[in-house]
Order: sequence, then structure tokens, then C-alpha cells
Amino acid sequence: MKLLDKIKNKRLKVGIIGLGYVGLPLAIEFAKSGIETIGIDINGQKVSMLNAGKSYIQDIDSQLIKHLVEKSKFTATNDFKAIASIDVVFVCVPTPFNKAKAPDISFMINAAKSISSYLSKEKLIVLQSTTYPGTTDEDIIPILEQSGLKAGKDFYIAFSPERIDPGNKKFNVKNTPKIVGGLTLKCADLTKRVFSLIIDEKNIHVVSCPRSAEMCKLLENIFRSVNIALVNELLILSNRMGIDFWEVIDAAATKPFGFLPFYPGPGVGGHCIPVDPYYLSWKAREYNFFANFIELAAEVNQNMPYYAVEKIGEALNLQNKSLKNATVFILGLTFKKNIDDIRNSPSFEIIKLLLNKGAKVWGFDPYVNHYEAAAKEYDLKGDIHFIPLTKANLKKADAVAILVNHDKFNLKMIADNSKVLIDMINAAKYLNKYKNIIKL
Repeated sequence: MKLLDKIKNKRLKVGIIGLGYVGLPLAIEFAKSGIETIGIDINGQKVSMLNAGKSYIQDIDSQLIKHLVEKSKFTATNDFKAIASIDVVFVCVPTPFNKAKAPDISFMINAAKSISSYLSKEKLIVLQSTTYPGTTDEDIIPILEQSGLKAGKDFYIAFSPERIDPGNKKFNVKNTPKIVGGLTLKCADLTKRVFSLIIDEKNIHVVSCPRSAEMCKLLENIFRSVNIALVNELLILSNRMGIDFWEVIDAAATKPFGFLPFYPGPGVGGHCIPVDPYYLSWKAREYNFFANFIELAAEVNQNMPYYAVEKIGEALNLQNKSLKNATVFILGLTFKKNIDDIRNSPSFEIIKLLLNKGAKVWGFDPYVNHYEAAAKEYDLKGDIHFIPLTKANLKKADAVAILVNHDKFNLKMIADNSKVLIDMINAAKYLNKYKNIIKL
């Protein structure tokens, strides 16, 4: 049976390579729609948890996974041989950068090699991992064609960037518009038809080629990076001028046109904003183009943890104390509010800087329970302890810094029991009468 017929009859089998924050929600959505779905991941622990009906991602309920597993609509494996029986393969693997800020697409390359080994006619490959323009046709297709099959003729391929926003209660896989860039018109049409099994067809936007889809994803996140850098820089200037920049943003946001509010903070985190600018600027050099504006914005954001540490030092100076040997209690370790994701979180960079200056650091986050793994991942060395958020612990600390505005934080209790509270995200904006609160 042709792939088109399988899609029309919902008799296709979908595979997802990479069961993280992008891949697992996508897999679950296909399984919910009645499509037999196989998740593939090299992490054996994840595979075991999923097959036992247990979720490791906050936004996905374990009971739902258990139900889908029992109904034989979803299964997980670390055996790439499963690709042989799959009709549509989604690649949702990480694309980090290295210490030199150069792209690392090794996970995509390895996934392509695994697919190539089991590639057959009529398969559709959909790449979702964020990457630089040209990855699909320059890096991935040549590997897949080592199978002896021709892309766009024997098998189909498209790029469709992920648009997952962890913790977002309004937008998810099902109602977030999708971008599709196929190698050929047929590649694009088949990809659109597959997505229409779980997404309203009106929310699927087709572009001319994979490169346009790849660039679209980078534009979305660089747009955010540049605007965050703008407000971060203006925050520092406003502080020198004695202006409450948070008030300025609220005032500017009253304009119903020509302005979008972005907010400053101690840094940017997650899997997109800190990474994507460097992906594009690295690729741009191949064309003798230097993305100075984009790189400058990324540098401004990367420097914010240093500014945050300076503010903590200033707060301690008001108590005639220095950072060395001071106890600083950090509240909030994830990269955004109300989630458990710590990837590229600026909180850990700030902790590392404090430790390097001889401070004793305490940390707490209501959504994080894997402190030891986090400390190892970020190579934290020094006097650091992850402790409960209690009145007694707040009172013992020389300074308390709130880096993430989790709804679970009782800001009044925190302010009442802190010698000095450095509010880095304007979380305590309504506690105007407190003299011990210092804004970023």
C-alpha cells in the first residue's frame, strides 16, 4: 500500500526518534489519535519508564501513557531495527553547541545513519530538531541516500521545526501551528497530511523548501534573543540613571500597536534562545557574512549572570559583607517558571560564579528533585547545598536571590524572612513597602 493510502486510512505506523521534551509529546499525540506509534531513544531508563506507563516530563500524565501502552497504541524501544516497520519517522534529537559555540548536530547525524540502515521506499522522514539552514539537504540527505535510495523519489523528507513551549497551558502540540518545508512538493504534501491527523489543517503552513523552514525556527528564537538583549541592556542603563525599568516596560506596554513587551532577567536558558543565535552566526560565516548584531545580542544575554552576581555583591555590601564566605540562598533553578526543565538555566551559571568568588550557596526549587545530577551536569564545585525553603533557612542566609518566579513561591513569606532579597525577575512587584527588596 502506498504511503498516501496509509495516511488516508490511518493505517500508517509512526516512529519518533528522541523521546525528550519535543519527541514524547508528539508521540503521545499521534498515539491518542489512534495511530500506532513507536518511540525510539538510546536512554534505556526512559524506555523502561514509558513502557511501565510512567512519565518523566511534567506536561504529560503518566496515566495517559499507561492507557496508550495498554491499548498497544504506544511503545518505546532502544532498538533502531524498529525503523524497518515504520512508515513515518520523526527525528526529535538534541542539537546543542560545544564550548566554542559551534553547532553539534552529531545526534542528528547518528539518527540519520540509523535510519539509512533500515530505509525503504515510501518512507517519510521529518526532521524536527532545531538546526542551521542547509542541514537537511547538505548533511542529512547524503547520509540517507547511502542506502541507495533517492530522496524525493524513493523516499520522502521534510523539515518541520519544533515549537514546544514547556509549561505553556494554552499552546501544545495539537493547537500550535506547524511549519513544513519539503524537499519536493510531494514531500511537503505527505508531511502536511501526516500532521493533519493530529493538527487542524488550517494550522499547517507550507514553505518552499527545508531551508526556509530551518531559517524560520531560527528567526523565531533570534527575534526573542535580540529583544531580550535590548531590555537587558536598557535595564542596566536605567539602574544607573535611577529609573525603575520595570515600570517603564509596563507603561510602554499600554501602547496598543508597535510595541511588544519583553522582560529582562538574570540570563536566558532552555534549548533554543541561548543556542540558536550561534547556529545561524556559525553558518553565516560560510557565506562570508558576519552576524554581528545577532552575536552581540547573544553576548549581552550571556553576560547577565555576571551582572546578577554584581547585584548580589552590592546587596551584601549594604550589610558590610562581601561575597566571600557569605551565604547566598538561590530560589529557582529551572530556566523558566512553573516547569522542571533546567537545560541551560542561568541559575546554575550564577551559582558557579558565586562559588568561584568564595560564597557559600544554598539552592531550592519546588520543581527540581534531581539536585545531584544537576550539580554534576553543571560541574558545581565548592560549598553548595540544596536545602528546603523554610523561614529558618531564609533567616540564616546573608542574602536571598529569587531567579525564577514560580507560582509556588510565597513571596511575602520569603520577603518577611530575608535579610535582603534580590528580586531578579520583578516577582515581588506588589511588595512595594519592603525596604529589604533590591531589584535586578
